[in-house]
Amino acid sequence: MAYGQAGRHSGMGQQPALLLVVVLLFSGAMVARLAWLQLVHGAENRERADDNRIRLMPRNPIRGRLLDRNGQVLATSRLTYNLYIQPREVSDAAWPDLRDRLAGLLGLPASALDERRTSGNNAEGFRIQLAEGLRPEQVLRFREQASGLRGAEVDVDVLRSYPHGRLGAHVLGYTSGITEEEYARLRDKGYRIRDRVGRSGLEKVYETHLRGEWGGQQVEVNAAGQVQRVLGDKPAKAGKDLRLTLDLPLQQAAEKALDGVRKGAIVAMDPQTGAIRALASRPTFDPNVFSPAPSSKEWAALNGPNAPLLNRAFQGFPPASTFKIVTSAAALESGIYSPDDKVLTTNSFCYAGLCYGDHGAHGMVGFPFALAVSSNTFYYRVGLKIGPDALFKTARRLGYGSVTGIELTEEETPGLLGDQAWKKEVLGEPWTPVDTITSSIGQGALLVTPLQMARLYAAVANGGWLVTPHLVERPVPRSRINLKPSTLAVLQKGLRMVVTEGTARLLNDPKLPPVSGKTGTGEDPPRPDHAWFGGYAPADDPTLVIVAFGENSGGYGGTVAAPMVKALMTTWFRGTTAAAAAG
Repeated sequence: MAYGQAGRHSGMGQQPALLLVVVLLFSGAMVARLAWLQLVHGAENRERADDNRIRLMPRNPIRGRLLDRNGQVLATSRLTYNLYIQPREVSDAAWPDLRDRLAGLLGLPASALDERRTSGNNAEGFRIQLAEGLRPEQVLRFREQASGLRGAEVDVDVLRSYPHGRLGAHVLGYTSGITEEEYARLRDKGYRIRDRVGRSGLEKVYETHLRGEWGGQQVEVNAAGQVQRVLGDKPAKAGKDLRLTLDLPLQQAAEKALDGVRKGAIVAMDPQTGAIRALASRPTFDPNVFSPAPSSKEWAALNGPNAPLLNRAFQGFPPASTFKIVTSAAALESGIYSPDDKVLTTNSFCYAGLCYGDHGAHGMVGFPFALAVSSNTFYYRVGLKIGPDALFKTARRLGYGSVTGIELTEEETPGLLGDQAWKKEVLGEPWTPVDTITSSIGQGALLVTPLQMARLYAAVANGGWLVTPHLVERPVPRSRINLKPSTLAVLQKGLRMVVTEGTARLLNDPKLPPVSGKTGTGEDPPRPDHAWFGGYAPADDPTLVIVAFGENSGGYGGTVAAPMVKALMTTWFRGTTAAAAAG
């Protein structure tokens, strides 16, 4: 009996000790866990808690506008509402229900939502755009049901807008969404995955000037995701506007003038400064299709054989008879010919067993008249006498064979001056007199861009200065080409005679100031000919130089290109003529 009581008392004494051990073990585990969470991983867990509690609501920067020289808007921005999902919040199992609810609520095809989700999937977990350009009523319906659409969101986006559509598309360029590779490279410079960047034209060249800086609002939310208070606010910084040298009415006239050809280009420029007043290329495109993105059909057309994205003002083509002012300058600068010399013109010219035709025989004529009637036999003889060295040296002196220095450097080509060295290196053949004959009238291995030609004609117009074409007002160099005053006088007289009694009489219009220029018809067998006109006005004090080009347009420079130039000059000088008449 005594033994049993002693055993009971002993067992009862062990129970508190056992409980104490258990309590101590649990307490130690809790302390160790707290130490692990707060001391070892405290900073990390606080960051996670803040991520759940604090949200950053980004604010898009408004891209700077592109304006013409008088402040008319050529490119601006517009707001749009897009539908997104956060892929980390929507599992594959939950997606079908969310998809069907979104489709019914917003009137969107479920198949299209499926396709967007699949194509937009990314390893980084960036949100996926399911639809763009939502209508106000769609946005309102979503807002009303947003609490039950976990993982989906409607957000505002800023898209580029070009109010004049295709006008000036090759100059202005376009923007599109940043790629993942670009984002990885540019995020340290403030770019976000939702950014849009300039892809071509001035949008690309002046990207840093136009883009602005992102802003945002930091807010605290509760467990239901409802905003409790604003913790911080940083306004987005808008990009800077960019004023161009383009003149909107003249650009509109250039675009309309090119409607008469399938392919071609027009450049209008201030011959004194190099400021571009109009620059158009055909075929063209509407940069609005890139906001937000072109359809597969539109993309195929943009990359089709007609190459509408190609700026033909920057591409090289045979200059044809417009090159005869180079041959004239080369002859007069060489000292072999004087300004008063005359050369025989005939219906044909035979050399080394080959005969070359002409469109008229005028007997012995001087350089101005030869330019006026565009005599081939005159320039065959002149070219052979001065030789290719003098010819190509003068062409380079006048800016051919090199880029002009315009801002769109990546898009400009230098053209081609296929001289003796080029022929030997590229074709492996020696130079022949036939090459000299064809080069002297702008055929053969010669390619000149419409922009280069505008620069050359500006040099004749302004008294011998080679200007730097530019689309944004900025300090630009110009250099003396040091032509003899007598050479410039002959060229200026000849270009004026082209209009008064030669191949461009269409421009000898009393409604216009005196016009000077040169026509050209470039052969491109078996395709139709190219048509050129390069000129300026007023002849005695030029304020505008224009080059018009029709690629494989058929016809002649005087019948295809000269009417384009007349349309632009009518627009440009309308105010000047009216003021003079009133005076």
